Amino acid sequence: MTRHRSTAAQAERLRKYRPDIQGLRAVAIMMVVSMHCGILDIHGGVDVSFVLSGFLIGSQLLAEIDKTGKVSLSKFWARRFRRLAPGAAITIIVTAVVAWLYASPFHFREYMHDGFSASLSIINWRLAENGTDYFANDGSQSPYQHFWSLGIEEQFYVVAPIALVAVAWLSRVVFRNRLLVGLFLIAVVGASFWMGYTETTKNQPLAYFGTHTRIWEIAFGVLLALCAPFISRMNTGLAAVLSWVGLGTTIGTALIITEETPLPGYAVAGPVLGASLIIAGGCAAPAFGAEKLLDNPVLNFVANVSYGWYLWHWPVLILWPSVLDREFTYSDRFRVAFLSLFMAIAMHYIIERRFRENVKLVLTPWRGILAGGALTACAAVATAIALQVPLNLSLATSATAASATGYSGTASVKQAVSTMDHPKISENALLSAPDDRGDHGCIDDLLITGYTLRNDCVIGDTKATKTMVLLGDSHAYQWGNAFNQLGLDLKVKVITVIKSGCTPEAYKITREDLGREYTECTTWRKTALDRIAGLHPDVIVVANRVQSTTTREGARETFEKLKATGADLVYLTDTPYPNFNVPDCLAKNAHHLSACNPKAENVVDRAEYRQMEREVAKDYGARIIDTIPAFCANGYCPAVIGGHVVYWDYSHMTGSYSKSLAPYLRPAFKKVLAG
Repeated sequence: MTRHRSTAAQAERLRKYRPDIQGLRAVAIMMVVSMHCGILDIHGGVDVSFVLSGFLIGSQLLAEIDKTGKVSLSKFWARRFRRLAPGAAITIIVTAVVAWLYASPFHFREYMHDGFSASLSIINWRLAENGTDYFANDGSQSPYQHFWSLGIEEQFYVVAPIALVAVAWLSRVVFRNRLLVGLFLIAVVGASFWMGYTETTKNQPLAYFGTHTRIWEIAFGVLLALCAPFISRMNTGLAAVLSWVGLGTTIGTALIITEETPLPGYAVAGPVLGASLIIAGGCAAPAFGAEKLLDNPVLNFVANVSYGWYLWHWPVLILWPSVLDREFTYSDRFRVAFLSLFMAIAMHYIIERRFRENVKLVLTPWRGILAGGALTACAAVATAIALQVPLNLSLATSATAASATGYSGTASVKQAVSTMDHPKISENALLSAPDDRGDHGCIDDLLITGYTLRNDCVIGDTKATKTMVLLGDSHAYQWGNAFNQLGLDLKVKVITVIKSGCTPEAYKITREDLGREYTECTTWRKTALDRIAGLHPDVIVVANRVQSTTTREGARETFEKLKATGADLVYLTDTPYPNFNVPDCLAKNAHHLSACNPKAENVVDRAEYRQMEREVAKDYGARIIDTIPAFCANGYCPAVIGGHVVYWDYSHMTGSYSKSLAPYLRPAFKKVLAG
């Protein structure tokens, strides 16, 4: 740790240009693109990049502090601006334009908020605050989401030179060496790692995106730079072994991490350690180290355009299906990777190199800072203006709310079919559809293991003497508004017993998003059925989306328990299943609205299993209520009925349309309650 004069041999080892680091930078970006595009399930590329950034920036800052005792902030920040601002600004602005033209209008303004945060390098905090799931694959990802790591690095670039100068000055005054700098970095690494590890189980988005939970990876690279003069004196044979072990550790641990691994936790320490061993081994410049593999023209070229590749691959990936207006295929993964690489190459030679090699920006640092600041401001202003731009709605709408009645008898459905190519709908009704998810009843999320009767589970006439239970999954929850109105009309208290993705019928369910059997459903169902028995309800309504793993025995087991309560049973058949995002389809396909109004024969999901459940329910005396006539007529299921968008996503009906269906249900339930 003490300052020393390097010998000629040591000076040769501590090279200004490190081919192994250049190659490792290329490996890191290929890991990131491969993982994001789904080409290879390999994680940790960003973590490797953090270590590299810390080592390279730390080496520059420490060398300048050694030479002058300070850091020229203007020169340092000018270099960062020339390196980062041009590509980032262009990516943010171009992405905004493409998103307006092709992306869902319902997501556009949220995207622009993300773009504005990205331009200011604070998007990581926005993502943490919003509870963003980095590995979500449900269409919720923002094309600016990948800027989170750049935000952390740029926050580091603001603070690092000031902090290092202050600590280095204090260390020289007190210890006359770098000891305090080393202790400071060790403290940062330890504290940040611990916060990331413990926060992962408490608030995973904050742990994943937070600067305080990730800065240890960059600080570890700075610590390596501090120790580089000492490390460079190690035996070259040992250095070679370390570099190869590091490469193996980087790739090996990156392949072990999966989307189910709690991240960052302790798992990211693997790629960080591996990258650190490669860097440490390379400090001694061994003749037969991993540099033999990493130093080649291909990796060198990829490393040169790695920044642009990182910037472009994610927006292309997220917007690709919208631009081509079709599902993302396996071959599209490679198309996205190569197209974004070509875009990165073009930006590198046309834009990036011009800024980096501009003599005026190099000799006059403040010009570089002003140029970078101007580009950053352009990106921020562009996204701010985009928030005020009218949404790109292709469907003709009226500015004011039309007379929206929703369902008003089977005639209204037939009328909707006859006008389904030119439905009458207000702009407000269309824009509010994705958030119109119902507001009556309760629903337990995936990880809840037991049912608890809460205040929000009781709807309808909450003071009535008669009780009705609505039991099921999210396809039961979508009926909450209808049953609330039905309860008020018929003077009955309705208790919702609902869990996401958990059908009432007793059989095992496996969920891909959990990567295992949905055991929480099994335990929740047992507590829910016990609770229902204790309520002694007058009527029990079963409504759910049929699963492909349902069994007749499982259905019989549940209906037998429900029958034993003495309640009258009602089986509500499942609603149509369009299997595409209906509001998005309406907003983007004015000239192809036939795609938004599927044929009735195509929307009965898993018909054979649905029929089986219906038969079992009938065997146990349940009254069967067919829901299809409230959605379909004359062979079609229109997306807009009575001025209301029928679905808020690909299968769940909107709260407003649900409420309008109370009259459809009333005659049947009036008879059930009277009986």
